[in-house]
Amino acid sequence: MRISKSFVDKVEIPALSSTGASTQKFYRDSAIVGFGLRVTSGGAKSFIVEKRINGKVKRITLGRYGNLTVEQAKKEAMKVLGKVATGSDPIAEKKEKNIRSLSLQETYDDYLKTRKDLKPTTIKDYNRVIKWAFEDWLSRPITDISKDMVENRHRERGKKSKARANNSMRVLRAIINHARNKFEDAKGNPIILINPVERLSQNRAWFKVEKRQSLIKAHQLSPWYQATLQLNNETTRDYLYFLLFTGLRRSEGAQLRWDDVDFSDQTFTIQDTKNGQPHTLPLSEYLESLLLKRHENRESNFVFPSDSATGHIIDPQKSLLKVGELSGVSFTLHDLRRTFITIAESLDIPAYALKQLLNHKDPRDVTAGYIVIDVERLREPMQKISSFISEHINTEKDLHNVI
Repeated sequence: MRISKSFVDKVEIPALSSTGASTQKFYRDSAIVGFGLRVTSGGAKSFIVEKRINGKVKRITLGRYGNLTVEQAKKEAMKVLGKVATGSDPIAEKKEKNIRSLSLQETYDDYLKTRKDLKPTTIKDYNRVIKWAFEDWLSRPITDISKDMVENRHRERGKKSKARANNSMRVLRAIINHARNKFEDAKGNPIILINPVERLSQNRAWFKVEKRQSLIKAHQLSPWYQATLQLNNETTRDYLYFLLFTGLRRSEGAQLRWDDVDFSDQTFTIQDTKNGQPHTLPLSEYLESLLLKRHENRESNFVFPSDSATGHIIDPQKSLLKVGELSGVSFTLHDLRRTFITIAESLDIPAYALKQLLNHKDPRDVTAGYIVIDVERLREPMQKISSFISEHINTEKDLHNVI
């Protein structure tokens, strides 16, 4: 049949299937071999081209009737058929064109969708980085990001924060590497041959950022503790003590649930850890007292609840500033972890026990892989660290009175 305007206007709409599912019907043009019309039971009419490409019959949709006239569709069909005749693959070319036009935002979204191992907190940090460093690049095709752009943006953001500038480029590098490994051209080659962020390594342009080494020194523990007593929020105060006496990361302590505290066994377990492995630790005498008191007055399944969207404490920055101001001891939540580690090392805690306490995993340490340390073996070191902190805060009795 000849596909004409009158034919398309009058063509019969196929009925739904017996189960009510949508159906479609095809009409092939007798003059232009490969050109046709697809009609669905929903009334949509689309022009198509069908042709054998690389040994397989492939169908290409040209567009809907209404957006294209019959004559326009025939001209487009002739272009496609001409490309096929010369050995081209219009479908692969169209796919490549779409891939090359992928924006940074689209690539980033695909990266997050692919990386199933990323935690919500990590994604939140990535979002913050993207907004801070690359918000004006989000609509730009990923393939348009050049080495010069990367170098200039890194230098520019470094004027505000060298550490954040470095971190932002690491995130961008991961996103572009994702595109490099996943997206290919019509011939199966990567659309991105070189990651532009490599320029920073080639030119040794990464900013030198000194690793933070701050902690609460032994002689500062007492004034720090006295300042915490003036906090009105008991949950925040106990949260600070808990991090100091366990060496946990702030998110690990904040997300602790009562279901993961075993008073019979005198242990608690962090389910969601940085290395993905559950982390069980013994309760020292002080920690047991603190948690028992909180358990008696619990109103949530979280040990340290709040009215935040997560239901647990997040970042009590105002309390940290207040304690710092009152005590003269400026600190971050991670400083509490460093304080715990430093105290443990000063008490000659065995290296592998210390690694277990901190849940550190080093794949290069073959020996550690053969050592299985039972949680009971950690009870004495944990109590030793706890006693040291209690003594330097002043008296253990005072500490227990707080809780």
